[in-house]
Amino acid sequence: MRPSASVVASLARALQLSTAERDHLYRLAHLVPPADGAISGHIPPGVHRVLSRLGNVAVAVFAADWQLIWWNRHWAGLLGDPSSSPPQLRNFARDRFPVSAGPAHLSLWPVTILDEGATDATDLAVVSDLRRATGRFPDDTRLAELIRVLSAGNRRFAELWAIGTVAAHREDRKTIEHPSVGPITVDCDVLTDGDSELKIVIMTAVPGSADETKLQLAAIAGPPDTTNSSHTRR
Repeated sequence: MRPSASVVASLARALQLSTAERDHLYRLAHLVPPADGAISGHIPPGVHRVLSRLGNVAVAVFAADWQLIWWNRHWAGLLGDPSSSPPQLRNFARDRFPVSAGPAHLSLWPVTILDEGATDATDLAVVSDLRRATGRFPDDTRLAELIRVLSAGNRRFAELWAIGTVAAHREDRKTIEHPSVGPITVDCDVLTDGDSELKIVIMTAVPGSADETKLQLAAIAGPPDTTNSSHTRR
């Protein structure tokens, strides 16, 4: 016999469980964990301490809906300074699936030109991750509006959304066409904070490689000008 949601909730309160522990208890009882309301853009002090110790790597933090909330100078040096764009437009999903013509608001992250019917792995991963976020934060108005705008304004997003895949975006490898130091091949790893679903995106190059040297040179050169970049909205 399975316990009811109210029984599990009472037990979680009595045991003073953390959010992660509470959710695990719900899943053990074959129940869906309760949603926590709005998506958070708060970076806990402990996460900030970790970010400050990551050294010479490009790092950015995104909220559960891929809204950019923090980045370091190496990120800006590699992909462009996001501070030049309005805060509400600093969203990776908006850049991947634009609804109007114009330059990307976040980065020089390359757009893959696909044959008809093909699927870009990053595009599918972002859409699948957003669908997962709607299950975690079903009442978040900003997320709901993002899905509505992209579904109505970008055919590619609407097609991928209709597939219904649910997954988390964890890793990728891309070549950045940097205007000052040339092409830089980087590994992109996505770490997720368990409670708030913050996404910590870390860009690194192979140690001792020419790409690692270029990555450091990009940070020294400062943010590239992305306004006239060839990496524009599709």
